[in-house]
Amino acid sequence: MSNGNSSAKDRPSVGRILQQARIDAKLTVDEVSSSTRVRIPIVHAIEQDDFSRCGGDVYARGHIRTLARAVGADPAELMELYNGQQHPEPQPLSSGPLFEAERIRPEPRRPNWTAAMVAAIVVVVAFVGFTFFTGSEENEDPGTVAEGSRTDTPDPRETGAPEATEEAPEPDAPAPSESAVAAVPPDKVTVRATAEGGSSWVSAKDSNGRLLFEGVIEEGDSQTFKDDEQIDLVLGNAGVVQLHVNGREIDDDFERGQVERLTYTPGDPSEG
Repeated sequence: MSNGNSSAKDRPSVGRILQQARIDAKLTVDEVSSSTRVRIPIVHAIEQDDFSRCGGDVYARGHIRTLARAVGADPAELMELYNGQQHPEPQPLSSGPLFEAERIRPEPRRPNWTAAMVAAIVVVVAFVGFTFFTGSEENEDPGTVAEGSRTDTPDPRETGAPEATEEAPEPDAPAPSESAVAAVPPDKVTVRATAEGGSSWVSAKDSNGRLLFEGVIEEGDSQTFKDDEQIDLVLGNAGVVQLHVNGREIDDDFERGQVERLTYTPGDPSEG
């Protein structure tokens, strides 16, 4: 029995590996927090395998990858361990099924909403059918039909051709929308960060130091930040982030796992 308990304690975990890697790299928690922009209490919690302070599973995964790169650990190995740690935990909890049962109870109300929708559609169809039949009875008058046919034929000859020529230029409308995509206010700074080839932890603040965004941008996703004077960025995995500043793509040579601190103003990019 004692051997089983000791083997469970010695089993590697995400927190233990990150902590040992940090110690091997001769880094303090403060230094890791400063380089990754992950707050000190969260670093301590993750090293104790407590991911409740991360703000959710997506943020926990992003923090683990960021910390792994900072201390020289393998992010892929840690994510595999994290998945293994998280799956067994919900099984013994009895509160989970109770909460799910409570959520399932209101669901039978949905058919009532569907029934109401069907009833509304039936009323509309009945109304349309009624107006259709009453309208057809009125048109049964031969005089009315004759007058309608006589007045319909001259109208296209007199007014149809001019109207067609006036509506012809409308297909040119999409052209302004293409230029509007790249258009940005000249008196503001606009920064768009897109993750390409991986995910990255990103922090963005405005000129007053107010936090606009802090979290993980997954591969293929993007975030846009705007301010009148200045945008301050911290990129946790700069090599996978493509930046567009004031409508222009920024060419950079950042490497994967590299932490970058950048500042942009309305006049940028001035030097690329």
